[in-house]
Amino acid sequence: MLPDLIATREQLRVGATTASAELERCVDTAQAAPNTHSFVRTLFDEARTTAVQPGVAQLPLAGLAVSVKDLFDIAGQPTPAGSTALADAPAAAEDCPAVARLRAAGASLIGRTNMVEFAFSGVGVNPHYGTPAAWDNRFGALPGAPRVPGGSSSGAGVSVATGAAFIGLGSDTGGSIRIPAALNGIVGFKNTARLVPTAGAVPLSTTLDTACAITRTVRDAIVAHEVLAARRVTRSLAPLSQYRLAVPSTLLLDGLDATVARAFERSVEALRQAGAQIDTIALPAVLEQPAYGFAAPEAYAWHRALLQRAGDRYDPRVRMRIEKGATLMAWEYIDLLQARQQWIARMLADMEPYDALLSPTVPIVAPLLADVAPADGVDKAQDAARDAEFFRVNNLLLRNTSVVNLLDGCALSLPCHVQGELPVGLMVWHGALRDDTVLNISLQIEQTLQK
Repeated sequence: MLPDLIATREQLRVGATTASAELERCVDTAQAAPNTHSFVRTLFDEARTTAVQPGVAQLPLAGLAVSVKDLFDIAGQPTPAGSTALADAPAAAEDCPAVARLRAAGASLIGRTNMVEFAFSGVGVNPHYGTPAAWDNRFGALPGAPRVPGGSSSGAGVSVATGAAFIGLGSDTGGSIRIPAALNGIVGFKNTARLVPTAGAVPLSTTLDTACAITRTVRDAIVAHEVLAARRVTRSLAPLSQYRLAVPSTLLLDGLDATVARAFERSVEALRQAGAQIDTIALPAVLEQPAYGFAAPEAYAWHRALLQRAGDRYDPRVRMRIEKGATLMAWEYIDLLQARQQWIARMLADMEPYDALLSPTVPIVAPLLADVAPADGVDKAQDAARDAEFFRVNNLLLRNTSVVNLLDGCALSLPCHVQGELPVGLMVWHGALRDDTVLNISLQIEQTLQK
């Protein structure tokens, strides 16, 4: 496994390396084959300038490489959000708050990362800029044919897993940080949405969008969150035995493939052996989620003028889902808002006895990229089969993670697979503003599973 930011920062402190040397390693990796299609724009020269600034080594991010998902504003650059429909968009006048906070903490911005167009999918496929293949941070290249990286923060995930960046700034509306984390053997923390500003980011759902980050370890996730949220995480050294944990069996364990089931069951047993109190519970409210989501109507509200002007440039899979948002009536949207709050109350009532819940991040390992590739128009039957498989896979990848977004909760995905297995994520989660507890428990879980 590659060294994390904290370990590298310590090497900087004792003079064993320099920020410039570490940046050049990241630049070399960003240009190597594993990162084909990871970046839509590189910023190597600007990053080099940052890495040698006086005093940068004393800042939290110490001049180390950070990648930025293509939907965040960076001053002087357009923000295409993974689309050619915004190819003629004007340059941003200023950094968005998330980018500004990373810069102030000493981040060397190495590049803008590829993503699902307008962040509207958990698979990671982009027909305009290509699709990076999944990579395992713990054990290297995945065997066999290329597999999907997860989305929508696809390039962010691969950039961190391969070593091109220590932190990947991304967004999570239904799982877009945690899905790539699970499929690439890294850590993705979706904080409570209100804790990090989303201003200056192209929105998918103004209700559910969360600005957050992908890292290699949980302790790096804490550093990244403290920078992005401009707050200190309250640390706890309490052992696992002092926490009450639960595994909800309703829906979230359904249809697990053999690798995910084996890794999850092995991990839960290892935590029990380490003294964790883990109950298996029913969580019936999971099945009562409001039937209509927020992403389509809220995306349509933002996209409707752009669709009229440049709709033919959209990925057809993305355009179709956005345009479904036009059918929702105002009274239905108001009902949806009320139904969500009632659903959250039911969920929290059942979750209250527990410090955190444990679930597989996603129920399947990364599918083959060829099975869900965009239509090429050569073989209509093959295109239809790929579309059908794409939507099946997308629904599966988003199933568990989207529960947390609708809950207005927080969740962390960390790797729980072993050598010889494809990457699998373990999700630690709870409701709003339980971030510090989720992070502290995740630290304990990570240490236990790595023994």
